Amino acid sequence: MSLNGVEGEDRNDFTREESKQIRNRSRRLLMSLLRPLWGRVTLTMGVVIVSTVAQVVGPALIAYGLDHGLPALVNHDSLPLALAVGAYVVAGVVGAVLISWYTVLAARIGQAVLIDLRKRVFHQTQNLSLEFHESYTSGRIIARQTSDLDSIRELLDSGINQLVQGALFMLFIAAALFSVDWLSGIILFATLIPLGFLFRWFQVRSQVGFRRTRIASARLIVHFVESMTGIRAVKAFRKEKRNAEEFGRLTEDYRDANSKVIQLFGVLDPGLVLIGNVALAAMLLVGGLRVANGELAIGVLLAVLLYTRQFFLPAQEMGMFYNAYQSASAALEKISGVLEEKPSVPDPTTPIDLWQAKGAVRFDGVEFAYTPDRVILPRFTLEIPAGQTIALVGSTGAGKSTLAKLISRFYDPTDGRISLDGVDLKRLHPKDLRRAIVMVTQEAYLFSGTVSHNIALGKPDASHAEIVAAAKAVGAHSFITGLPNGYETDVNKRGGRVSAGQRQLISFARAFLADPVVLILDEATASLDIPSERLVQEGLQTLLADRTAIIIAHRLSTVSIADRVLVMQHGRIIEDGSPSELISGSGRFSQMHAAWRDSLV
Repeated sequence: MSLNGVEGEDRNDFTREESKQIRNRSRRLLMSLLRPLWGRVTLTMGVVIVSTVAQVVGPALIAYGLDHGLPALVNHDSLPLALAVGAYVVAGVVGAVLISWYTVLAARIGQAVLIDLRKRVFHQTQNLSLEFHESYTSGRIIARQTSDLDSIRELLDSGINQLVQGALFMLFIAAALFSVDWLSGIILFATLIPLGFLFRWFQVRSQVGFRRTRIASARLIVHFVESMTGIRAVKAFRKEKRNAEEFGRLTEDYRDANSKVIQLFGVLDPGLVLIGNVALAAMLLVGGLRVANGELAIGVLLAVLLYTRQFFLPAQEMGMFYNAYQSASAALEKISGVLEEKPSVPDPTTPIDLWQAKGAVRFDGVEFAYTPDRVILPRFTLEIPAGQTIALVGSTGAGKSTLAKLISRFYDPTDGRISLDGVDLKRLHPKDLRRAIVMVTQEAYLFSGTVSHNIALGKPDASHAEIVAAAKAVGAHSFITGLPNGYETDVNKRGGRVSAGQRQLISFARAFLADPVVLILDEATASLDIPSERLVQEGLQTLLADRTAIIIAHRLSTVSIADRVLVMQHGRIIEDGSPSELISGSGRFSQMHAAWRDSLV
């Protein structure tokens, strides 16, 4: 049973045991965030306790002034009244100063927690394996970093203050009420019974309600992100109307989820007011009769009424806190699920360094399946000598890209072993693996920044001369110098936009600058026009010398530079030989080559 971020993302029907595990997971995360700040938390708690005592003592001082200060003043003794007034003023000043200090301390703790959590989410999502990102949509990841973290921020900014101050305020008021009149304290405690039932009713229903709002919010963000990132497909297939209808439906779902939560507050808030007013009326009735019978001083009655009134004010504020708490709790559940995801391709515990890699790749009894019932690559053995250029060809879905991802260790084989120069990839140090093996895909992604910055991604400390040399080697130099600012052109600003083929050339320069011993090109020439492809092929013949290369391409013109061709079908290698040997034969590659040659006529 998985309760992490991917599985169960959109579920509401958690069992009691699953809900308990989720709460424990969230609690562990919260404690790990607070543990480094324990000193600040302790100081903050001390400040809020003293400030709360200073606020609570006020009605007791008023009672003392009325019942002792005024009679003494009649007898020309102003000291008791002066002491009561002075103590009241001092308590007010101390309370105000400490509340201000507490607010600053709490804000600093909240910001420290939020920064730590934001960094953890980014670090975790960046380090998780490719399998996670292929199943967990980018919209959901964005929701974790935006709306979910915003919910937690709202809780930390104000909700915690309401909870801590409100809870302590109610506790100290109850203690103070017992100290001035124990019978009134018992009456107050009697009102806690309906108050407890009301909060329990609200807790059970709001927990489900706020989880639904987080799910509805995430779905809304996912749809928006996918629509914007896939805007070309939306325009091409006239999907605007369908997208608008779907977005409208998701918006209605989000509104309905929020509406149900608001309805809960429509019961909670009036219920709190009603219970508070009934309690105050009971105190006034009982206290008034006791004052009339001489059993209770008038000042004490006033203090009892003030304490009763103050007792229920935090209860209403804590109801608002529960709003922020439930929203943040649901968000924390989602975030904790992502943070507890384990990489499907973990780093080795005792990594092996491979400083001088040569590039020999070997598959020993390798089998791979995305799921147990979906075997992509049946068991096979393959050896690629160092410095050899391999071309992988075959129909779509034959397993070519999966084979490349295994060599790059984006995935680990289900069974068997893949090694580089005799070292199992699972044991190879990550820095050596990423330095030794580089993969260039059809999706040539450019980051915000200059062309030079994007090429230097393969070697951050590269000089400008090295960057230019790499660009020249793949035929990218001429178009780069034609950009408004040459190599310093921002690729994301107007005038600096580049075509798909130009992006691909930049990604080639980036890979070549990294100088890997194994270079994988997965449909990397698909976005190039014929002249650009010829330029790249000229560069490839030079730059692939003395390095192992795996080229995946549908264009058989790219295959001509390979030393060896592997033809794949249904995850199996059905042909293996040099291009000339396979072309002269009567197998699958010979048929593909003949069909391609006829298409050029």
